[in-house]
Amino acid sequence: MSELTKPFQQTGQNTRPRVVIVGAGFGGLHAARALHHLPVDVTVVDRKNHHTFQPLLYQVALAVLSPADIAQPIRTILRHQPNTEVLMDEVTSIDVQSRRIGLGSGTQLSYDYLVVGTGSTHSYFGKNEWAPFAPGLKTIEDATEIRRRVLLAFELAERQMQEQGWHPPLNFVVIGGGPTGVELAGAISDIAKLYMRHDFRHIDPTKARVMILDNGPRVLAAYPEDLSAKAAEQLHNLGVEVHTGTHVDNVGPGWVEANGSRLDAAVVLWAAGVQASPLGKMLGAPVDKRGCVIVDGNLNPPGLPEIFVIGDLAHFEQDGKQVPGVAQPAMQMGDHIGKMISADLDRKTRPAFRYFDKGDMATIGRLAAVAKVEWPFHGHLSGFPAWVTWIVVHIFFLIGFRNRLAVLSQWIWQYFTFTRSARLITGDQRLPGWQDHLNSGATSGATVEADTHATAQAR
Repeated sequence: MSELTKPFQQTGQNTRPRVVIVGAGFGGLHAARALHHLPVDVTVVDRKNHHTFQPLLYQVALAVLSPADIAQPIRTILRHQPNTEVLMDEVTSIDVQSRRIGLGSGTQLSYDYLVVGTGSTHSYFGKNEWAPFAPGLKTIEDATEIRRRVLLAFELAERQMQEQGWHPPLNFVVIGGGPTGVELAGAISDIAKLYMRHDFRHIDPTKARVMILDNGPRVLAAYPEDLSAKAAEQLHNLGVEVHTGTHVDNVGPGWVEANGSRLDAAVVLWAAGVQASPLGKMLGAPVDKRGCVIVDGNLNPPGLPEIFVIGDLAHFEQDGKQVPGVAQPAMQMGDHIGKMISADLDRKTRPAFRYFDKGDMATIGRLAAVAKVEWPFHGHLSGFPAWVTWIVVHIFFLIGFRNRLAVLSQWIWQYFTFTRSARLITGDQRLPGWQDHLNSGATSGATVEADTHATAQAR
């Protein structure tokens, strides 16, 4: 088992502190950048070679953008920082006593400071067997799998309609009415009703049903009630069915059971819950029910001042409320790491972290969004003004000029032409439960939803 020696050292007898950053998400990258001009050696460890702009993952999932539009190689982002190296590896252990982390390659990496920002993953609330039938959305791989399933459903329906004169219902069920669920449902409705309506000859994509199932009393429950109501109204205008107070009992191949009833679904997507990365538990520090590490005002777990936990993985409370695990706090936490390590190097007291809330926003569909703005003004926006605000903010925070230009040009092109160039289906050409729907329809006389070729041709 090898050990990496410190790659950057000052001349003379004193070595520079080594800062190891685990996770190159929003928090990790901002932390690395904040250490750019400090006399420290930085090692960024991530199991992927790229940073993903997660707020736009749903647009990859629904063929608005290509993966490369929202991802950037970590090495490219940090290439101008001579004190920073990047390792593509996975952390398998953390020894807080000897200040070392173990990597999947077998390497042991020592640290003076450790920054952990590995985010969160899906939570199926103990029902992990649902995962193959209802994928969530956290990574590029998740997004391309969702894209495959959604687009394939239309293709299989077209083929079945051409061969047999009928097809199973194109029901798309999104479980969870938070920002991710609302964005996915709105985007599916958009692609079916606006972008694919003239592309098929035997089916009518506009007849697809898009449903949100949520156990709570309203969608976007974390948002103010007026914005939640506006979101529900805009979803209704897009043709999305919102079913609140709906408890999902079971999920299987091509179906969902909720409130005691079974609903057939061509595609089921999961947006109902998240849990913290399991890496947090390796620290041996107190965690909350989601696995988030409880940290103090300096983002340290109790008794571990050399370890900082940031982003989704951190349970940080301010003014009696937990700061949400979204991009904004993660970026601010990452920036604050530089200030605290700088204070240590200057033998000064660390400044306490305080989150500055600039607001929240969620896009719902074409020209539809909601936004709670806290800066530079205070107000609630919905519809077209919120949609424009959402575009400006996301273009601003995209990493890399090429990405910003590519995304903006794609949005402009699609807005005026109603075309989506990223509609690629790769991998398996089967859907969970689709064959069961075919068999069921055949034995019941093909009474499942059908169109006629003449009706399709008449459009």
